[in-house]
Amino acid sequence: MTTTLDTTTHLTPGVPMDPMRKAAFFGGLFYLITFASSIPAVFLLSPVINDANYIVSAGADTQVVWGNVLDLVNALTAVGSAVALYPVLKRQSQPLALGFVTTRVFEAGVIAVGVLSLLSVVTLQQPGATGAEATSLVTLGGGLVATYNWSFLLGQSVMPVVNALLLGSLLYRSRLVPRVLPVVGFIGAALLLASDAAVLFGLVERVSALPAIATLPIALWEFSLGIYLVVKGFKPSPITADMV
Repeated sequence: MTTTLDTTTHLTPGVPMDPMRKAAFFGGLFYLITFASSIPAVFLLSPVINDANYIVSAGADTQVVWGNVLDLVNALTAVGSAVALYPVLKRQSQPLALGFVTTRVFEAGVIAVGVLSLLSVVTLQQPGATGAEATSLVTLGGGLVATYNWSFLLGQSVMPVVNALLLGSLLYRSRLVPRVLPVVGFIGAALLLASDAAVLFGLVERVSALPAIATLPIALWEFSLGIYLVVKGFKPSPITADMV
């Protein structure tokens, strides 16, 4: 009689997790943290992004700083999710697993560029500036916000497409999670990629209805995956049969 390691058991306080369950739990947890930090950051950063004269007015600096802190949390936990899942994913395909870690690191780096851009606006802010000084500041602030907008498009919109394709492929082939989850990721990746292309070529604004709607399926994929990995863990699979 043979037994199969059950990796879907609930966590028991005081009982060490096996490596496979640990990878799933922390990978899912980091995914949920990225989800929870990225959404409020969008609203917290809206004053500096939407107000062309923010740099010469008395803006909501504290709010903007906290928005950037959340973006940094998003960047760090994005890397954490890939690192946590790598020991399991490499058993299906080491090149794809390494690719997933690489794209998450790249995503974090691009997000950091956006954070530095907006924090620079806060640092250079001079309420009440007038004349040529105000004109120069507004121009500089506009350039920094433009840098953030492009970094957002690349780091927080294009890269999730690549991540979903890489991670989705690994999970679909290995059957470590129900196949419906990566399928949602594939659908979300296609829709978001089309939206990103429309933004890139100036067909729609980055902050508009179409990109917002196109983001929903990929958000559902990431949130559902995070919940499943935290609550259930990986399903038993031949590629992890000797992972104890």
